[in-house]
Amino acid sequence: MSWRRFGRKNDAHVSTRGIDTQADTVSEGSLKFTIEQGENDSKPSYQEASGAPVESKSPLGYSVGPIAIIMLNLGKMVGTGIYSTPASVLTGTGSVGLSLVFWSLGFFISLASFAVYLEFASYFPNRSGSEVVYLEQAFPRPKYFFPTTFAVQTVILSFSSSNAIVLAQYLFRVHGTTPTAWQLKGVAIAGYTVAVLLVVFHTRYSYWLSNGIGIIKLLTLVFVVITGLVVLGGNVHSIPDPTANFRNAFSGTLASGYGPTNALYKIVFSYSGYENAFNVVNEIKNPVKSIRTNGTIALFIVSILYVFANIAYFAAVPKLELMESSQVAASLFFEKVFGSERAARGLSFLICISSFGNLLAVLIAQSRLIRECGR
Repeated sequence: MSWRRFGRKNDAHVSTRGIDTQADTVSEGSLKFTIEQGENDSKPSYQEASGAPVESKSPLGYSVGPIAIIMLNLGKMVGTGIYSTPASVLTGTGSVGLSLVFWSLGFFISLASFAVYLEFASYFPNRSGSEVVYLEQAFPRPKYFFPTTFAVQTVILSFSSSNAIVLAQYLFRVHGTTPTAWQLKGVAIAGYTVAVLLVVFHTRYSYWLSNGIGIIKLLTLVFVVITGLVVLGGNVHSIPDPTANFRNAFSGTLASGYGPTNALYKIVFSYSGYENAFNVVNEIKNPVKSIRTNGTIALFIVSILYVFANIAYFAAVPKLELMESSQVAASLFFEKVFGSERAARGLSFLICISSFGNLLAVLIAQSRLIRECGR
């Protein structure tokens, strides 16, 4: 079969081994593929004709630049996981050394998954919606089945509700009160509503807010890392032996498969968000190249900060205390370094910001997913 160059209107019809080709279409059985191209500086591409058509000009504009790509991905990756997951990862692996190896391994697993998304985006560079587009085009029959199913599971099984609950919990901790169940739900709904309104109100402003909160989240992790390096340098008198956890770092490693596997799963989930920018592909100029560069930068930055944040926790908190405590790792870290009362309020406020930023980044992406399902 020979493929014809895009844009030739008067070429003759050719049929080869059951596949019919024309200048602007390719047919195979009941399937018909058409050439589509948007105004986001991407090249033309074929897509199955029964799917949603490409919007030649994005009605949402082209507000997603390099910073927005980085902050969209970073904003979804850095939620509450890095503050709470390290303790359970240490419990699952049994040793500090294997925990750090797993956090590094999480970067390479996520990078491989990112490459898969990038491959799909290169096939369909003119449509936002990532997974719903890829499923629709990979399985076009029965018609509308995957977009409809994806819409249902996105709405019913969305983890945004859990993010809103976490936001409400830490808002009450900042205030120093214990809420009733209905108070917690009410504040969660209010926080979710505010985030939705910010996304609905203005596309560009929602990106600006996402960028701003993403920068705060980035600076918070940088602060944790720098504080950990200060602790490692022996400059915090309340922590006399900051290198204790790093001597015989692999001591206590579990031989069973369940603990390490569960730990690695939690780490991969903590990296979830590397794919977020693929949901707004049609709002990015030259999307494949832009996401390839800036998405990789975001993933690399987050992986470095994750590893060094864990080193900071291990420098300040004894291994056994970290494994047995009911508090999150970051809370123990702040208590050891700054004292309990200030640590609790300061950490709660930072996690509030992180939770809201994660909620905003997820809603920006999910709104494009649902919109694409509707189209």
